Amino acid sequence: MNREDLEAYYPDVMLMEEVYDDCIIGICNRIGQESIVAYDLEKVLEKLVESGMTEEEAEEWYEFNMIGAWCGDTTPCFIDRSGM
Repeated sequence: MNREDLEAYYPDVMLMEEVYDDCIIGICNRIGQESIVAYDLEKVLEKLVESGMTEEEAEEWYEFNMIGAWCGDTTPCFIDRSGM
């Protein structure tokens, strides 16, 4: 599902910058709460490294600026597919 489709079907979801669009896994539906966009954590970290960060810097950036940022009820989630 591309950005335009997400915005059409789920107009209230919060999306990260377009550079992360290919990291979107799908929508997380939660009972009694609004739907949110789910991003693939590994792909997000890869994007940060591609932007010039070391792996350690990318993890720190993610922890502080992404997973550590609460932007309301539609704040995106990040799926860790590594099982760890």
